[in-house]
Amino acid sequence: MKLVFATGNSGKLREASEILGEGFELVTPHQVGIVEDIPETGKTLVANSLQKAQYLYDKCGCNCFADDTGLEVDVLGGAPGVHTARYAGEDKDFNKNMDKVLHELQVIESEAQMAASLGVKMRPVSRRARFKSVITLIINGEKHFFEGTLEGVIARRKSGNGGFGYDPIFIADEYPDKTLADITEEQKNEISHRGKALREMAQWLKDNGF
Repeated sequence: MKLVFATGNSGKLREASEILGEGFELVTPHQVGIVEDIPETGKTLVANSLQKAQYLYDKCGCNCFADDTGLEVDVLGGAPGVHTARYAGEDKDFNKNMDKVLHELQVIESEAQMAASLGVKMRPVSRRARFKSVITLIINGEKHFFEGTLEGVIARRKSGNGGFGYDPIFIADEYPDKTLADITEEQKNEISHRGKALREMAQWLKDNGF
């Protein structure tokens, strides 16, 4: 079965292909003639995911799916959230995005240390964070939604050469001594937010005879 996946990211495409397995041919928007940027102007992950999938379906009439993923850092009030890909600017530079998150946490921790030195009782600054993914699948015009979450903390510095996006600064609870960029692709797929959502989608497809 052919499915158009709203991504140009080779890492995402490979992850989705491995999880969905044989019987599914994933193609990119470019491969079906959609070369423009797909809009994502929603205020929530669900809205963005739906917007991207609906855009694809309206353009090509193909069975398709889109995901939207956000990194939520507790002490930053849930930021970057829906702005995850463009947190440091419209160019989607993830090195700059990571640097911004690390800098903001460093500033908050420095302020807390200063307050503590002045005798102000402060709770330790939490570095808790999570990735959330929402997938919208459109099959024969019908919409279906799948979600996945990965809990962890933000590292103090970048580490690792694998993965993509914010992986070098995210430490999942399942691997407390390594960032997602330090573990293997197989290990990441087993626990990842997008992997969980994709497995839900794969199970739904199987249960419904696709």
